[in-house]
Amino acid sequence: MMGCWVLNEGLSIILVLSWLGVNLYLFIDTFYWYEEEESFHYTRVILGSTLAWARASALCLNFNCMLILIPISRNLISFIRGTSICCRGPWRRQLDKNLKFHKLVAYGIAVNATIHVVAHFFNLERYRWSQSKEAQGLLAALSKLGNTPNESYLNPIRTFPMNTTTELLRTIAGVTGLVISLALVLIMTSSTEFIRQASYELFWCTHHVFIVFFLSLAIHGMGRIVRGQTQDSLSLHNITVCRDRYAEWQTVAQCPVPQFSGKEPSAWKWILGPVVLYACERIIRFWRFQQEVVITKVVSHPSGVVELHMKKRGFKMAPGQYILVQCSAISSLEWHPFTLTSAPQEDFFSVHIRAAGDWTAALLEAFGAEGQALQEPWRLPRLAVDGPFGAALTDVFHYPVSVCIAAGIGVTPFAALLKSIWYKCSEAQTQLKLSKVYFYWICRDARAFEWFADLLLSLETRMSEQGKTHFLSYHIFLTGWDENQALHIALHWDENTDVITGLKQKTFYGRPNWNNEFKQIAYSHPSSSIGVFFCGPKALSRTLQKMCRLYSSADPRGVHFYYNKESF
Repeated sequence: MMGCWVLNEGLSIILVLSWLGVNLYLFIDTFYWYEEEESFHYTRVILGSTLAWARASALCLNFNCMLILIPISRNLISFIRGTSICCRGPWRRQLDKNLKFHKLVAYGIAVNATIHVVAHFFNLERYRWSQSKEAQGLLAALSKLGNTPNESYLNPIRTFPMNTTTELLRTIAGVTGLVISLALVLIMTSSTEFIRQASYELFWCTHHVFIVFFLSLAIHGMGRIVRGQTQDSLSLHNITVCRDRYAEWQTVAQCPVPQFSGKEPSAWKWILGPVVLYACERIIRFWRFQQEVVITKVVSHPSGVVELHMKKRGFKMAPGQYILVQCSAISSLEWHPFTLTSAPQEDFFSVHIRAAGDWTAALLEAFGAEGQALQEPWRLPRLAVDGPFGAALTDVFHYPVSVCIAAGIGVTPFAALLKSIWYKCSEAQTQLKLSKVYFYWICRDARAFEWFADLLLSLETRMSEQGKTHFLSYHIFLTGWDENQALHIALHWDENTDVITGLKQKTFYGRPNWNNEFKQIAYSHPSSSIGVFFCGPKALSRTLQKMCRLYSSADPRGVHFYYNKESF
């Protein structure tokens, strides 16, 4: 029972294999071209196959650097997501994996950069050795070219005792190569999950070293250290005839001294388009940064959660979208993603922010939400907002049945969805494709239910009034409690409303049995396409993916679960 999972994951595999296939094709094709190209015959005499290794990895490096900025162009992805004609079904869900693809391409850059650097270390050593006394014959003759007038050099290392590192750092290729390598190491090491969790600002700042990386990459090839025979020289100097007559090159008319030049730099051609695209992305962000954001309401909730109501001219949203928030009073550099918790029908937009790090803790303190009196509106810090951007949850209404699963603060993306359902159910003329919603919320702190329970209660009441109690099935699971809470729960268990949430639906204690839940849903909707939407930790995400695979039918007419994970 894994038909839909095969389709969804199959597309992911196809995309990854396509990316890998293009890399392999470019590498192999370039490798054999440099191994066989006549104009680089004499270069291969000195360098051997490391020439091909260096050039093939350089081309793959350019290809991946062309791709690396596209997955993080949020406005482009939101535009593509909104173009349903071009992006439907399983293809649309691939957009939610943009950060995974960004990381995959980064690994491709790291691998090819390593190959390129190692190959050039060998090349430099071979260049240096070919100037030594041990070098004989054609190798020695090629290395000495350029010592007399009207000759172009092939070997950039001019004398054997020369320090190759010092000489390299006197060239454009050497300096930019060192800068590119250091920038890449800095970006990759600061991108680890540990660094991001410990200091997001460090991650943000070091990631923007990519500007130096791309500038250095664009001019790296201008040094033209690796040289090949010119086309004019090839027409006069037949390699097949002349390569064994190197001692006669200056005396025999049929074999004039070969002339060499460096290859035209091409990296800038690969990266120009994506860099311009990303520059437009940042211009849009700067324009949005200048737009005024009015904070209309601040609500402090239990468990270190603050709710911000805001207004901004021309702001339009859809359920499940997210925004990037910047507070210049805390940091002028950091932008943090937060899911919108308001519905499109409301005249404001809102986010719920929990203290989960240095930046969010500072924000709650700035708004007076950490046990202090809330700040007066005129004393509130200025916020800048970029977005909204599309996310997986915007597809909830595209399925006849949707299963929404949240863990902890991961419930915030579903607040806007449930509010939107509330408004749509209030509009008699609205016809929804969505006919059933299953909502699961797993949380360890009973106090965290308080801010969300009011929304569920109003939704529960509205559904009951309109005779649509079947439309929404919600299941709340409390995974942490103390003895006093347990005693209180036991004493009030028989009451009509739940003692924790005040809802008619009772709270469950412990964790869901996902096998039973998915089995029941599959049984209730035997021929439906069911969207599963999740926001929470990775471990639970893997479990839910497994459930989607397990309970999806291999029969195209059977039930299919389509997994979607909220990610920023």
